[in-house]
Amino acid sequence: MPIKYIPYFPEPIEGQAILDNFTRTLRYKGNYDVKEKLRRGMPYYEVEKQETVGENVDGNMVIRGECVSACAYLREKGIKVDLVYIDPPFASGADYAKKVYIRRNPKVAEVIAKAEEELDIDEFKVFEEKMYGDVWDKEKYLNWMYENLVAIKSVMSDTASIYVHLDWHIGHYVKILMDEIFGEDNFRSEIVWKRSTAHNDSTGFANLHDTLYYFSVSQDYIFNTQYVPYSKEYIETYYRHQDSDGRLFLDRDLSAKGLQGAGYTYEWKGKSGYWRCPISTMKELEQKNRLYYTGNGTPRYKQYLDEMPGIPAQDLWTDIYAVNSQAVERIDYATQKPEALLERIIKASSNESMIVADFFGGSGVTAAVANKLNRKFITCDIGINSVQTMRDRLKADGAQFDVLEIKDGVSLYRNPVQTMDKIKSLIPGLKNEDSLDAFWEGAISDSKLGMIPVYVPNLMDSSTKLLDEVLMNRILHEAIPELDPSVKKVIVYYVDITDKAAIEKFIRDDDSTLVQIELRDLKEILDDVVVDDYAEFICARQEDGFVITLEKFVSDRLTQKINEFNQKTEANSKKKAFHPIVISDNGLELIEWLSVDCTSEDGEWHSDNEIKIDKNGYISVNGTKTKDFWDAAIRSEKMPLRLKIRNICGDETVRKV
Repeated sequence: MPIKYIPYFPEPIEGQAILDNFTRTLRYKGNYDVKEKLRRGMPYYEVEKQETVGENVDGNMVIRGECVSACAYLREKGIKVDLVYIDPPFASGADYAKKVYIRRNPKVAEVIAKAEEELDIDEFKVFEEKMYGDVWDKEKYLNWMYENLVAIKSVMSDTASIYVHLDWHIGHYVKILMDEIFGEDNFRSEIVWKRSTAHNDSTGFANLHDTLYYFSVSQDYIFNTQYVPYSKEYIETYYRHQDSDGRLFLDRDLSAKGLQGAGYTYEWKGKSGYWRCPISTMKELEQKNRLYYTGNGTPRYKQYLDEMPGIPAQDLWTDIYAVNSQAVERIDYATQKPEALLERIIKASSNESMIVADFFGGSGVTAAVANKLNRKFITCDIGINSVQTMRDRLKADGAQFDVLEIKDGVSLYRNPVQTMDKIKSLIPGLKNEDSLDAFWEGAISDSKLGMIPVYVPNLMDSSTKLLDEVLMNRILHEAIPELDPSVKKVIVYYVDITDKAAIEKFIRDDDSTLVQIELRDLKEILDDVVVDDYAEFICARQEDGFVITLEKFVSDRLTQKINEFNQKTEANSKKKAFHPIVISDNGLELIEWLSVDCTSEDGEWHSDNEIKIDKNGYISVNGTKTKDFWDAAIRSEKMPLRLKIRNICGDETVRKV
């Protein structure tokens, strides 16, 4: 349950301005529900600090949690942000997956180092793990986005700006929402980013661009002009002259004829004229070799190419390229955006020491670039893999920050999709039922009652986690009336509930249906489900400190996942040779990252020394890449008190040493 609800707006939600918001410019199914959610406020949950990296005097944050809950936390702490960039789901219908690589087993690392060119390709076994499905009902997406944008606006400073990164699928609808939330007068620009090169599409015109909607909170906003380098064609056209030292320049007119205001009349090297500058300035230009003389001896000003910043950036960005497979900054994150894109945005709409926020952090590019540009940062994401990616990336960059987790009730798995899949498997008898509306997760067959539809909250949508009168009214008056008349009972699962007794009374007082409604706490079926990974290790003292050597690592969840992958692959292999993923007896190839805490035996984590193993088996030590293979050990100068192990899918296990 939330501790309390934080108003979306600084002032009480009343008055004409707020009511105008609820009138809604864009009308669609379910938008009346948003009004009630806004009136209730943002859910504020307990926030637990997981780790502090560095001293973090600037208060930088990496938050695991949803956008609305993160904004509630910032509101509670009185924190305002100066620039927001978000790259939310595009409602594209695509499924996004992470490639999971089996590491080189450290027990054979020495052999591999000696004969690397002879490696069997099968050693680099890989499978995919679903991160999230960007599949949305349009109306649900817009309701969700409306609530997110209002929450974000509530934590923006008076001079702040926001950039929302979308594409053709739903961006035009979101633009209308932003007109409503931020005001049409505060619309600054629609930026078109050409993200890919030309490619053939036999069915129509190929989609090569994304769109960024740029709004400010008020007319008083920060904007620093950004410049684009001159094109080769532009330089060849205009910078046609070259000095003896190789500097390119164009020549500009020094005549004052036709200009408003006074010029200067005098003779310069036999040329009488009406000049833009006094003769003293002309002499100075001559001394500095800044004058170019035409064939008839007329002086003109030399404008050197290397002194010009470029062309002011417009709303069409064609000079920033997507992150390809060879890019140095690539970190194998499906929706990773290039640093150059964020650099332009951050430089344009913020100044040093200001706070830059990203509430759909993904690969962590916003926070990483903000840190490099001497800005403070706040970033959040609901998926643990994203949080780990951001954390490791920022750690490697030398950033200082806190890692926080919003305790909102369900964080069983690495991301909401995986949690939902597991939940469905844990509900006894739950099966898909094609005859049911998408509102219902499936149905249970009962010998006496027949088909019992089951509702499970969508963990991707924070608004459905809470069972309140708004949601119950929708169930009673929209979902149940669409069911077959033979249905006698439905089951409604919830994560949180406003007041169970009050909801049950609400159901009893409603006489619109004879269908029995059973309420069930979703968290009850998740108890005792999580099985921690198992590790055997030895800690030994050495002359220069301590060494922890891993002897064995077992992950039940990973083993099950790999077995499922092998079964599916074998079934689909047909006549092709099938090579299953086989894990060694010690299982050390399933480890991606290790950290030791020499500071505290419990509470927030202090990473006093850490190792990350890349997909090829090479290690980074405290963020610094090496060409060393992992040797199954981690070292520290001080006595380790705790060991944290992260497997290749992102699960983390802590063991006391």
